[in-house]
Amino acid sequence: MSELPEYEAPPPYIPPASEAPDKTIAHLRLQHPFSWLAKGGQDLWAEPAISVFYGTAFCLMAIILRLVFRSKPEYTMSIASGCLLVGPFLAMGLYEVSRRRQAGLPAELGASITCWDSHLKSMGMLVLVLIVLELLWGRASLVVFAVFFNTGMPSTAGVIDAIFNPENLEFVAAYCIVGAGFAVLVFSISAVSIPMILDRDTDAISAAITSLEAVFVNTIVMALWGLLIALLVGLALFTPWCTGLLLVGPLLGYASWHAYRGVVEWPAGDVTVA
Repeated sequence: MSELPEYEAPPPYIPPASEAPDKTIAHLRLQHPFSWLAKGGQDLWAEPAISVFYGTAFCLMAIILRLVFRSKPEYTMSIASGCLLVGPFLAMGLYEVSRRRQAGLPAELGASITCWDSHLKSMGMLVLVLIVLELLWGRASLVVFAVFFNTGMPSTAGVIDAIFNPENLEFVAAYCIVGAGFAVLVFSISAVSIPMILDRDTDAISAAITSLEAVFVNTIVMALWGLLIALLVGLALFTPWCTGLLLVGPLLGYASWHAYRGVVEWPAGDVTVA
């Protein structure tokens, strides 16, 4: 009886090395966020017509959100979700303006409006993640309300009334902690991910991981950047009819592109310009 040949296990599969250029996360200083704002201001000054278009769009979104908040607060979360769906695409248009200016190309409103069409898959995935986080944020806030008041799941109007009641300081503290946690997570995922999708045509997961890495490496500086964004947006929202967003919206959009270019570094000579 002949002997069976000895079985040899196949060698382990080793995936080929990626041909994509390696990125580097720069180590930032506290003055960098202010330089991003200064560069954003230069883009704002150079492209006033395009800036007014996008500023008007942000202003209208804020006005609609404010009117719904005052008249039908129970629908505020739904309108906020809609704004979160549209907002990233508007922001990408502003990034496109700064990208073209930085590359020495003329900025065009039409090109900025349609720049997302070749990145729709990645943008759709990222926006979906942000909307899910926003919905979880709202649900977690309602759970905090239910725990403190033992009244079950309240309406959004009930939450709003409780927040502005000075007798509920412990609830307000817990509510703010939960909100701050989700706000940090959303900011960390989106800080540089959308500009990276535009610049490198990368997938949403890689862009989100890069954004998280950028925040982790430069925690203090990126926290300052997030606070500056929140401060400027808050001040703009308190202007009559949110008209401050006509200026602040485009300014922060342009500055966010320069933030991405300042945080994420690519090999010299590796440029993607359409």
